[in-house]
Amino acid sequence: MKTTYSYTIYTATNAIPESWNTLAGSTIFLNLDYLKILETANPENINIYFIAIFKENIIQGIAVAQFIDLSQLHSFGERDHCIKTAIRDFAFKRFSSKVLIIGNNMLTGQNAFCFSDALPFEIGVNQIKNAAIEIKKEYLKKGTKIHLTIFKDFSEKEAENFNIPAFNSFFNFITQPNMVFEIKENWKNFDDYVLNLNKKYRDQLKRARKKSEGITKRKLSAEEIVFYRNRINELYFNVAKNAPFNTFYLPENHFEIFKLSLKDKFLFYGYFNNETLIGFNTLIKNGSDIDTYFLGYDDKCQREKMLYLNMLYDMIGYSINKGYSRIIFARTALEIKSSVGAKAIEMHGFIKHSNWFLNLFISKLFRYFEPQTIWIERNPFKE
Repeated sequence: MKTTYSYTIYTATNAIPESWNTLAGSTIFLNLDYLKILETANPENINIYFIAIFKENIIQGIAVAQFIDLSQLHSFGERDHCIKTAIRDFAFKRFSSKVLIIGNNMLTGQNAFCFSDALPFEIGVNQIKNAAIEIKKEYLKKGTKIHLTIFKDFSEKEAENFNIPAFNSFFNFITQPNMVFEIKENWKNFDDYVLNLNKKYRDQLKRARKKSEGITKRKLSAEEIVFYRNRINELYFNVAKNAPFNTFYLPENHFEIFKLSLKDKFLFYGYFNNETLIGFNTLIKNGSDIDTYFLGYDDKCQREKMLYLNMLYDMIGYSINKGYSRIIFARTALEIKSSVGAKAIEMHGFIKHSNWFLNLFISKLFRYFEPQTIWIERNPFKE
């Protein structure tokens, strides 16, 4: 007797069966509690879809998809103003601005789906692929053509699973790596980490700490996040607008919603100079991992006080002291993260253009649009 598989697409978390959480596993980012928060604090240009895969009415797989409309954004940031950037931005919006992502574009790593042991990988991803096709058809009925379908982010080993006929028309791309900091078992506090640094990077740490004198750091409550909302958004946008590539901007109440909902699983640290908020960073507790989230800072203070580097050291110190195994530093600022001990993990994605002719050149198009990052990997530890 043939086994029957099916999928259901949900547009709201309150319609999702509670059994969804039985497959979310240890990761917070597929758990309904997190997804409900994300639904509330979602950027304006992103619509979220939740896909459940069933085998004879029993849930066997879960997935998250996001439709992203990039046409209203200056996707390539504000730091580069040149003819090439203008042409690239125009072409991107004309041919690649409507995107369906299987995964969570606000995070780095495999937060796209999870299958039970009873669901073969090929069947699971085929069900997700069929659900993506259905979502695209629904948008087309409303007059919106989705240009790109992307499955993101997978390690090299995870990417090997996509070597199946259903993905022959997809281009396997490599994007900026995920910077992951592994905490050694014998590190019990920050001093243990410092003792493992070689002289050059101990000097870097001393210099950063010296520069930060006068800066105070404190954990902010939800009420304080609301109180500093305008300043927080000013600092966030200061960083976001200088990013080489933007796909969304957070709504103004994003951080307070996360703090009110996740409570002590969401950490918001403010950095103050003479009682003026000059920077902040956020962390999410995810099992044995700490995931770094969004941050912001004043450019002048960042340069003068080496604020970003000090934030990295603070994140490391907190994670070691609390007994975590890893810090997921995600993308961007690769070299400075490398200088504190994070290692680059290659990330793969699979992309397909809806236009068959453009899809023939998708590898060249991707390399043209993807901002290139040239960086030197560092090793701060003693040999």
